[in-house]
Amino acid sequence: MDEAALKALLPGAIAARASSARLADGRAIVVIDATGLDPAAREAMEQAARAALEAHPAIAEARIAMLAAKTARRIIAVGSGKGGVGKSTLTVNLAVALARAGHKVGVVDADIHGPSVPTLLASAGERPIARDDKLVPVIGAAGIPALSMGHLAEAGQAIAWRGPMAAGALGQLIDAHWGDVELLLVDLPPGTGDIQLTMLQKYKPAGAVIVSTPQDLALIDARRAAALFELGKVPLLGLVENMAGYTCPHCGEISDPFGAGGVEAAAAEMGVPFLGRVPLAMAIRTGGDAGTPSAATDSAEGQAFAAIAARLAARLTEIG
Repeated sequence: MDEAALKALLPGAIAARASSARLADGRAIVVIDATGLDPAAREAMEQAARAALEAHPAIAEARIAMLAAKTARRIIAVGSGKGGVGKSTLTVNLAVALARAGHKVGVVDADIHGPSVPTLLASAGERPIARDDKLVPVIGAAGIPALSMGHLAEAGQAIAWRGPMAAGALGQLIDAHWGDVELLLVDLPPGTGDIQLTMLQKYKPAGAVIVSTPQDLALIDARRAAALFELGKVPLLGLVENMAGYTCPHCGEISDPFGAGGVEAAAAEMGVPFLGRVPLAMAIRTGGDAGTPSAATDSAEGQAFAAIAARLAARLTEIG
């Protein structure tokens, strides 16, 4: 029986993916392209192919090789020098906006001691399963897969770990079953400590996004975070100004409690692209608390995140 005859025994959708087939001594060996299939679909296709082949009297055994092209995955670090500037909120909303634009995105919450991604993606209380000694991400709001210490620790549990333990936990979150995820956004903790150094030395991000509020105090620390990435030869994809402008719900007047334009000015001074502004808006806060990211909507806040995501995608294309 030649290759064409063997492929003809397979269901049409499987035959279309069969790259080679041969029969020797009653044993059929078929190679099938499994690119883009999730584990369940992959297993189902393998079983269907085996059953179809072994139903033929000339075939005593069918061996199926399911092969897939390795996904070219890029890690994007999202950092800031200071806590409380909305970095986690930006990371999650960027992931949602990128996914809405057609990108395959995942999120790692690398803030080991203060994880907030499970709340932002409405997956708090869920636990990832392990397969082949690796974690399988939890699917959260808007279909975003994510992993966080918040998925592994009990709610409210203090994670009092020293640097090496925290760095080891980061490895478990990143070296997981991310499937066809192409862009892995890593929400880093504030500062320039062990987690950041592990990220630079072991995982070498394709680029970094720096988040800051407009005031000088936050910008001082944001510059430190940017300097660390430059030291590690990680391209700075751009700066984002968060909490930029508050619109009064009563009169519509816009005020700037944290100042305005400071991050854009810093980006120009550093020679780094300015990716955009996110307003100080009640909807972003309530959406974050409820696990319904604003980026999943077409609101003004959602459009702000979409614009930043588009500029980020353009920067990734630019750097190759």
